[in-house]
Amino acid sequence: MLEFNDVTKIFNSDLLKKPFIALDKVSFEIKPGEVIGFLGANGAGKTTSIKMAMDFIRPSSGQISYHADLGRDKVDAFKRIGYLPERPFFYPHITGREFCHYMGSLSEVSRKSIIEQIQYWGPRLKIDFALDRVIKSYSKGMLQRIGFLATLLHRPKLIILDEPLSGLDPIGRKELKDIITQVNKKGVTVFFSSHIISDVEEVCSEVIFLEKGKLVFNGEVQKIINEHLKMESIVRYVKEGKVLTHKVADNEKRNFIESLIKNNFELVSVTPEKPTLEEIFYKVKSS
Repeated sequence: MLEFNDVTKIFNSDLLKKPFIALDKVSFEIKPGEVIGFLGANGAGKTTSIKMAMDFIRPSSGQISYHADLGRDKVDAFKRIGYLPERPFFYPHITGREFCHYMGSLSEVSRKSIIEQIQYWGPRLKIDFALDRVIKSYSKGMLQRIGFLATLLHRPKLIILDEPLSGLDPIGRKELKDIITQVNKKGVTVFFSSHIISDVEEVCSEVIFLEKGKLVFNGEVQKIINEHLKMESIVRYVKEGKVLTHKVADNEKRNFIESLIKNNFELVSVTPEKPTLEEIFYKVKSS
């Protein structure tokens, strides 16, 4: 749906400092129907990439292209993209419902369609109870929900979310991840940035890793796990009345268990251990 081809972004702050390379020849593709996680530490280049994807800033070199399934040209494509920035602005003295109607009207959505979308997504986002309150009374989580609702009003084909789970409590993060999954099941492609790797692992089919402006990995979650999979098992056994734990590689597991049995130790359990995406990410980063 959207593709980066050797995109570089250089910021020149002033004459006394060296130019800052925020993005260095980065290439990746956002494919239709996927939930794609955009990972990297703060300052890795995620927000800069998103701003360029939204045409708020332009690349210093390289090209960003929008596929035909989004529209005939860039203007047409942006009519089919929903966007939620990391720090969205909300008019504090209007209600959530008024905000949705205002945002929908900017996208030329009919009043009837706006009402239908609010009625459908409001309860699912668990914000329907607060739609007639003024926005200045909203909590951080409520603001995220009303912002998410606003991105869906024009029925986009692609939604781009910049750190949508940041600052939320565990329950709030779980609920928004569920919504991301629901949105994707309705045929919407989701591209969202995060520095919380475990959240991305739960909902994403593909991941893109950035590190200091460079692309570290781009591909399927399962592929990166398989490429760096080092299966180990946790073996628990009884020795002299005490339960002991030992981590052993798969190719050594059989010999270790046989030695336990030979020495008359009681085997309690053997539990396979699989590395998390976070562990793999830091391994890839340092390699």
